[in-house]
Amino acid sequence: MSVTNDKVALVTGVGPGTGASIVRRLAKGGYQVAMLSRTKDRLLQLEREIPRTHAFVTDVTDEAQIDATLEQIRSKWGHPHLVVHNAVSFVFGTFLEIDPAAVNRNFQTNVMALLHLARRTAPPMVEAGGGAIIVTGNTSSLRGKSTYAGFAPTKAAQRILAESIARDLWPKGVHVAHVLIDAVIDLEWTRAVHPTAADEFFIQPDDIAEEVWHVAHQPRGSWSFNVEIRPSGEHW
Repeated sequence: MSVTNDKVALVTGVGPGTGASIVRRLAKGGYQVAMLSRTKDRLLQLEREIPRTHAFVTDVTDEAQIDATLEQIRSKWGHPHLVVHNAVSFVFGTFLEIDPAAVNRNFQTNVMALLHLARRTAPPMVEAGGGAIIVTGNTSSLRGKSTYAGFAPTKAAQRILAESIARDLWPKGVHVAHVLIDAVIDLEWTRAVHPTAADEFFIQPDDIAEEVWHVAHQPRGSWSFNVEIRPSGEHW
C-alpha cells in the first residue's frame, strides 16, 4: 500500500497510549488521520499537537454516529484507505461476578463496532483496488482466564470476525490483519499497578504503532493476518 498525502486513515479508540501513538505514526507517514473517541478534550488536544489529524467525537457502538462521522470524512478527504480498530471495552471478574449487561457493552465495542466499520469502509477499498483494516487485539483473544469471563469472549469473537473478514477481502485486494498485543502497555496507570516491574516488562505504545504501520503496508505477496508482539520480559 503506497502512501501519499491524499491517503486517509481512520483510527478508533484514540486514547493517551496506543491510539495516540498510532495516530502520530500515520500522520508522520503522510495520512490525513481521522481520530475517533468519545473523549472530546483529548481529541482536540491531539488535533492541536499533530499535523494532519482531525477530531471526531464518536461512539463506535452507535451506527448513526459512525455514519455521520464517515460522511464528514468522505466529504472532506474521501474514503478511508486504512482503518485501525483500536477501541476496546473491558470488565473483569468471574462468570458469576460479572454484570451480563457489561459483557454486552464490551461486545458492542470490540466486535459489533468492527463489523459496522468494515461493512461501511471495505466496499470503497475494494472498488479503489486496495486498502487495509487492522484490528488491535490481545492475549485474551486466545485464552479465557477465570477473571476475564467478561472480556476474553468478546476479544476472541473479535479475532474470529477479523479472520472471516480477511478471508473474504484478501482476494479482493484489501489487507485485514489482527495485531495481538501480549503485554502490559507502558502507561502512567499501568506503571502504578506494577511499580516494581522492570522496563522490559512493558511494551511501548510507539513500538505498537510501528508494528501496526508495518503490517498495514506489507507487500501483497507477503501479507500477515495474526501478528503477535510482546516485550522480551513477557512470559509466554
